[in-house]
This record gives sequence, structure tokens and C-alpha cells, in this order.
Amino acid sequence: MARYHRCALISCEVPWDDREQLIEPVFREQVRRGIASGFKDLYIFGTAGEGYAVDTPRFDRVARVFREETSIEGVNAGCGVIGLSTANIIERLRIAHGIGFRFFQISLPSWGALNDAEVMRFFRDVCGAFPDSRFLHYNLMRTKRLLTVDDYVRIVAEVPNLAATKNTGTTVDSTAALVRRTPELQHFFGEAMFPLGCLNGECSLLSSWAPMVPWAALRLFELGVGGRVEELFHFHRDYLEMTRAVIAPMLRHTLMDGAYDKAIVRLGGLEEMPLRLLSPYETVSEETYQECRRILHQEFADWLASNPRNTVRSGGWA
Repeated sequence: MARYHRCALISCEVPWDDREQLIEPVFREQVRRGIASGFKDLYIFGTAGEGYAVDTPRFDRVARVFREETSIEGVNAGCGVIGLSTANIIERLRIAHGIGFRFFQISLPSWGALNDAEVMRFFRDVCGAFPDSRFLHYNLMRTKRLLTVDDYVRIVAEVPNLAATKNTGTTVDSTAALVRRTPELQHFFGEAMFPLGCLNGECSLLSSWAPMVPWAALRLFELGVGGRVEELFHFHRDYLEMTRAVIAPMLRHTLMDGAYDKAIVRLGGLEEMPLRLLSPYETVSEETYQECRRILHQEFADWLASNPRNTVRSGGWA
């Protein structure tokens, strides 16, 4: 049995003004919209949430506002921490823990690739410092060390409160291996690999597109959890067709994840969301954003309906 519950998880992005300060009303509205759309599992400060770029005062303020908005029965809120050392990470975890968070996303320190012994020490020291909390490991190559299923098998045996992973760059084989060989962990996959994960056992969805088409992200999750394989893959095909078409103009440029994710939030109707990222990172231009918006509204307007489940496309929607 997995150490964390199965769910659809979404990230909340941080709106900055021209002085790079939190625009609190817009941030609160984004969080409220996510919850009202049906998502009960939310987090801040991954790559999309610019967890790598915030200083401690910004980290503290955003975390406090987020905690206020998510202190609701039935809502599970997590806080991400990205740092260059165990000491940096534990320092910020203490801040978030003091605010009231008990679920954290962590990634390996990225200044240099860790060896096997260093990986184990990192998890023991970080997770062991907060035995009352559960941790999700964000597994990505930006840390210079991508953990394999063999790594997780070793860590699971030593670290009882490592509860989940986030893997968005897996292959068919590695997706299957993670689910089958480390069922103690709740594995979060992106939209592309989530259906394949479901074929191999229990897994969860990390949805990048939920702010734009919340009903569709939840539908994908429901079909996977329900084991409705034929419907799942028909819907998955149409879902990826839509998302790839809408985001295509943005992919002409190599940008930080948060640039795309802020545009997705704005495409979902929160027009007040600025596209700005913290210095020194570039973001999506207004011209490119408007091109994406035209594609969405002209070619995929049916996806924006509040309850379009009776709409029929190729393959059919349930």
C-alpha cells in the first residue's frame, strides 16, 4: 500500500508585480479557483512555481498566504523546497513546517551530481529531520542525478517517510518499473505517461493543464483510476492533441517551466495573471500568448465548456 493517497495534484504559480513582489489577490484567486474546480491536492514552489528563484522573505510570504487559502477540511497542501545543500533545504523546510505544512516536495542538491552514498545521506538527513511529515521526491535532470527504480528500492527500505515521487520524464519501461517495483511510493506522472502508469498499478496524476481545462484533467484521472482503459486512451489521444496544438507557439522558445505554466493559468481565464518570472528568467511574450489563445478559442473552444462531457470528437468522450 502506498504511503500517500492517490490523487490529481496541481501546482499553483506565483504572480509577481513589476517590482517582483507577490500580487496577493491574484494568487489567492488562483488557489481558490483550483479548489473550486475540484482539486483537493495542491502545492507551491516546484520548477513551475519558481521555487528555485525565491529569496527567503518571498518564500515565507507566499507560503503563509498559500497555507491560509488551503487550511480547509479535505484539502491537502504541499510546499516545495529547492536548494543547493542539505542545510539550505532544511532551513526552508523548518519555515514551512512552522507555518503548518506536513507534506513537502524536495529535489536533490544540484551544484554537483550526488553519488549513491550521498543520495542516501540526503534523504536520511532531510526526511529524518521531520519525522511527522511526508515527502515527495521531484526527480529531474536539473539536479544532475536522475534516480532509477533501483535507487528508490534502496531508499524506501531506509527512509519510512519518503512517500511519493514526481517523475515527468519517464519511458514506458521506467514508468512500469516504478509502479510495479516500488508500490510503497505514490508515483505522480504527467499527462503523457499517467495512462501507462495506470496499466501497471496504482499511480497519480500531476496535471500541468488543469488550470486551463480542469474538467479534462479530472476526467483523465477518473478514467485511469476507474480502469476504463479504452475510454482512457481515446480521451488521452484527444487531450494530448489539444494541449500540443495550443502550446506549440510557446515551444519555439526555450524557457523555464514557469513561463509556460503561467500562460496556461491565464489561458484558463485568470486574465490578471502576469506572465512575468523572477530575474533573470525570460517568459512568454504577449504576442506569443495571444497566438496560443487564438488557437485555443478558435480550434478547441469545446474544451473550455464547463461541462462538455456529452461532446463527441473522434474516438468519443464518455
